[in-house]
Amino acid sequence: MRIRTAGVVTVLGLALAASGCGGDNKNDEPAAKATSQAASGKLVIWADDKRTAALKPFAEKFGQENGVTVEVQAVSKDLQTNFVSASGQGSGPDVVVGAHDWIGNLVQNGAIDPVQLAAEQKSGFNETAIKAVTFNGQLFGVPYAQENLALIRNTELAPEAPKTIEDLVATGKKLKAEKKVTETLCLQVGQNGDAYHIYPLYTSAGGYLFGTTANGDYDPKDLGVGKPESVEAFKKIGALGEKGEGVLKRSIADTNSIATFTGKKCAYLVSGPWATADVKKAGIKYDISAIPGFTGGKEAQPFVGVQAFYVAAKAKNKALAQEFVANYVTKPELAVALYNAEPRPPALTAALDQVKGSDPDLGKFQEAGKNGQVLPAIPAMAAIWDPFSKAEAAVIGGADPAKTITSAGKTISGQIK
Repeated sequence: MRIRTAGVVTVLGLALAASGCGGDNKNDEPAAKATSQAASGKLVIWADDKRTAALKPFAEKFGQENGVTVEVQAVSKDLQTNFVSASGQGSGPDVVVGAHDWIGNLVQNGAIDPVQLAAEQKSGFNETAIKAVTFNGQLFGVPYAQENLALIRNTELAPEAPKTIEDLVATGKKLKAEKKVTETLCLQVGQNGDAYHIYPLYTSAGGYLFGTTANGDYDPKDLGVGKPESVEAFKKIGALGEKGEGVLKRSIADTNSIATFTGKKCAYLVSGPWATADVKKAGIKYDISAIPGFTGGKEAQPFVGVQAFYVAAKAKNKALAQEFVANYVTKPELAVALYNAEPRPPALTAALDQVKGSDPDLGKFQEAGKNGQVLPAIPAMAAIWDPFSKAEAAVIGGADPAKTITSAGKTISGQIK
């Protein structure tokens, strides 16, 4: 998860967009391929590029065992949007692979069905992962991987893990003064902000997105953005910005944050498991620890995200899709193959046990995220990303924290209503 965007729209908007666009859009190709699957005994799975390659041999084996053809189609961009659009037209896949925070939007748009897992199957997964794919008391996906942000540091430049953000800033400034680095911290912001990556600091400073109901579910009626806690949080974030300490910068974005770290231009990187391949390739000596919070503040809490398999509500081969997701995706061999394609900690305990011995990073990321917050999957979350992120970028650039986040809160509240 490198960056979050606000590309979530309703079925009506998608249907209108689909009816008004030509057939030369490459993102629409999988939908066109899927239209003839009903008559051909075909199971169609949509995934992104990396997972497509890992899934193909297992999909072929499943097809052979069940006497059907299984196609795994890569959707490189806007997978969620394309899926909801295709679902509305009845031309989508049987199974789709994606992030758990899609669930609220997919359920609201009638795009996915609940998945049936036995209690014994559920117990084989990390409890947080199962919680993440549960919506309105029902299981809507089978999780295969978890992810959260952590602090990755160059141990040649910063041997000790900082206990607080202030410690990190002090070390980073010292390294800059000695001309050993050019940046204090590589935490991606960009011109439009990045709510996902700034969230640990926001929580440490006392901010929250949504309150919770009595049963622990996120409550869209209790919006924290724009409240006094968020104002105080953004004041602290602004103090680290371009007009303050110069630690957080819009020039550090999703396109260059990892590269700046691997180029040894900063000693600290806030990122997830997806960054470690580049770090290793660059030959950086590194370690992974929890993102530190502000002195005297709360513990920094990163989002915990889950990747999962979903059964399309309008699947042409729904029974076969349920069989694949419930009884095949739950096999450790598939989870390990997906881990090998991209090293995110497996949600299946048996798979995690197989790989963690050869990859100490997995345990460190899990430790860094042990007190994280499950990324809200409620539909209201779609209203958060864009206004919150843009407010972050503005405040880091020097805008007034109170006015900026209060305005963002009003925008978000209006969209939720």
